[in-house]
Amino acid sequence: MHRTLVFPLCIVLSQVALSGGSSLRMAPLFTDSMVVQQRSTVPVWGKGTPGSRVVIHASWKADASATVTPEGNWSTVIATPRAGGPYEMRVQTDDSTLTLKDVLAGEVWLCSGQSNMEMPLQGWPPDTILSSRDEIDHSSYPSIRLFTVNHAYSTVPEEACAGRWTGCSPGTTPLFSATAYFFGRSLSQALKVPIGLIHSSWGGTKVESWIGSGTLARVAQYDSVLQKIRITGESMKVRESWLETFPVIEMSRRDPRTRWQNLGLDDAECASPAFNDSSWRTMDLPTYWERTGVGEFDGVVWFRKRIAIPPAWMHRNLVVELGPVDDIDITFVNGREVGSHESEGGWNAARVYPVPKEIVDTTSISIAVRVIDYGGGGGIYGPAKLMRIHPEGEDGSIVLAGDWKYLPVAEYRGDRLYVFGWRGERFYERPPLPFDFSGYSPTALFNGMIAPLVPFSLAGVIWYQGESNASAPLLYRTLFPLMIGNWRSAFHTEGLPFYFVQIAPYEYGPATQSAYLREAQFLSLRAKNTGMAVTLDIGSARTIHPPNKQEVGRRLALLALAKAYGKKIVSSGPLYRSMKTVGDRIELLFGNVAGGLVLTQSERGNGFQVAGEDRIFRNADVAVRGSRLIVSSPLVKRPVAVRYAFGNVWQATLYNIEGLPSSSFRTDDWNP
Repeated sequence: MHRTLVFPLCIVLSQVALSGGSSLRMAPLFTDSMVVQQRSTVPVWGKGTPGSRVVIHASWKADASATVTPEGNWSTVIATPRAGGPYEMRVQTDDSTLTLKDVLAGEVWLCSGQSNMEMPLQGWPPDTILSSRDEIDHSSYPSIRLFTVNHAYSTVPEEACAGRWTGCSPGTTPLFSATAYFFGRSLSQALKVPIGLIHSSWGGTKVESWIGSGTLARVAQYDSVLQKIRITGESMKVRESWLETFPVIEMSRRDPRTRWQNLGLDDAECASPAFNDSSWRTMDLPTYWERTGVGEFDGVVWFRKRIAIPPAWMHRNLVVELGPVDDIDITFVNGREVGSHESEGGWNAARVYPVPKEIVDTTSISIAVRVIDYGGGGGIYGPAKLMRIHPEGEDGSIVLAGDWKYLPVAEYRGDRLYVFGWRGERFYERPPLPFDFSGYSPTALFNGMIAPLVPFSLAGVIWYQGESNASAPLLYRTLFPLMIGNWRSAFHTEGLPFYFVQIAPYEYGPATQSAYLREAQFLSLRAKNTGMAVTLDIGSARTIHPPNKQEVGRRLALLALAKAYGKKIVSSGPLYRSMKTVGDRIELLFGNVAGGLVLTQSERGNGFQVAGEDRIFRNADVAVRGSRLIVSSPLVKRPVAVRYAFGNVWQATLYNIEGLPSSSFRTDDWNP
């Protein structure tokens, strides 16, 4: 099959003894230190010379073979042993041998979603992981292996991705998914077998980015965008060829702790107050640059602005405030660096930098900001009132919002920086696309970050996503179950376990009522072999990235242990089942009650509301009766509906005795 490569093909090889010109390759997941699914018949595949014979010998006493097709592909299956290792797997052709070492047999899980799955164990300050430093220091688990799929997107399903297996240690866990790590740790401690965690996620993405085109085509409203994506492939190849003409910085080879520092981008002149930016284009800040002529773009953009200050401000300490910058910045005033955020995860941190009086030696102030966006929206984007400059300790200020000059100087794609530099304004020569395709486009991440993993043998999937779909909850009812079925079909496992996290409370604002999205997730439990970890008690109205990922991972592991591994444990909180009206009361029946129901209080009382035919919900009185709740209100004589914790920031009050919370729910079907 012809494939359009959006990013350079990157297949990581294990120790190889090859004769010149040999084309023997294995798929990216097959490297040293990998984990294969135990007691299974697992697919193994790769590339080779057409017509050649590929023979596999595994040290657990299993063999397999395949013949390379005329297209250069080969695939086979091999039986795997009970959990254990380390083993070796030797792959041979007539002229070459490839040996995979330190291979373990165990349980392999795919961990995917948006930012709450992607959020690393070291956090994204100011969003932090609970006890992060201590967790990292104690994260040495040699039998847990980690594989992170680098960000990639494509118009068609790809064969390869970038990534590698590593051991689980304080040297590797800081940048690995915290949710996936805590899930894997819980499984490892309970099952006493090796665990393989394949992490493939991208913050801010919608569920439709993770669905293949054949499946998404079943939803009529995507017909137009899917057609645009189909005709974009050839234009993408032209743009990729153009990018390859520029100098490249391989970001994957840089120290993860300092990877965005000291980049040689041929752009130092842009900080100078004497720099001539008269030919640069203008952007009205604050905004995300995706909303401007820049369009979908990850990379490096300079912003410049010159202002006049009152003579009384000269030779005084000033403060320049920019609000939040997505993601990384270095800020200069009159050519001198006054502050920076050069670590990942600072996208929502307000930039407030002191300007020393010795550089305030004129009434003309030059401000230059180099912004790096490595995924999602990019730019100086916060409220306009946060962009200002003022004397230190005083309120009187000059507004910085408005027109700024800008120039993109490098593009970030596939963990590579393509360097344009400042000369010639080369960004504006980029070959155009008929559709502004990105990692946030429908099908893009299924093609770039899931398809390359197929058909690797998995124990199951954990998923943490939904926040980006919260404004369209009714559509999510259709899309999320479709995605589950799509992945099961892709991995050729009809009942592949799929356990997901229900999104936590967060103040989205009045335009978005996230309780309806939680409801859509709840309804997805109708799909077989699914489970939902409720987080109604561990969210935060102030951050969309709750810090207690330990409990999120533990609750996902409870689902896996109970449902996939048959452990006799309570794995879920109470789940609403049915209701009936008895006079002036409503009786609610629950499943997953376990040892019994427990009702507590929050700032909003018990969290229950009841309504009559007028559809006005009023706070309710609630009595616990075994596995039932009796709900009533003296203000509602003929009740017809009950809602529980049904709002953006409502916290859990209903649990089972085991301490697991109930999902929010409603008994009515009134449209949002």
